[in-house]
Amino acid sequence: MAIPMRAMKAMKAMKAMKAMKVSKIAKGAHARYSVFAGGKEKTYTGLKKSDLMKNKRGKIVTKKSHAAAKKNYKNISGWTKACQQARKELGIKGFCPVGGKTAQGKALYAKVKSLYNA
Repeated sequence: MAIPMRAMKAMKAMKAMKAMKVSKIAKGAHARYSVFAGGKEKTYTGLKKSDLMKNKRGKIVTKKSHAAAKKNYKNISGWTKACQQARKELGIKGFCPVGGKTAQGKALYAKVKSLYNA
């Protein structure tokens, strides 16, 4: 019994589809996630799983950028600690711009500056 020509073509097409390679490079908005999860080997920009990590908020970032940000934070950590202490001492809760137009903001800035320079 002979196989119809149409069926032969369909079988050849299916074999060709199986032979097609699936890309190992992740593209798009969730590229880092698919690499981090193990679905793909690397991102379009060349990042591998060994280059990625999750930060404390759960976002997937590069180890290199995480280290750079951690290093740069040391430059402003004294000011942020002074801000926290000043807000606590002045009893400020909620949003208050440091050095803003209000008297509260100006008082906060003066307090932060005195704590930071002390």
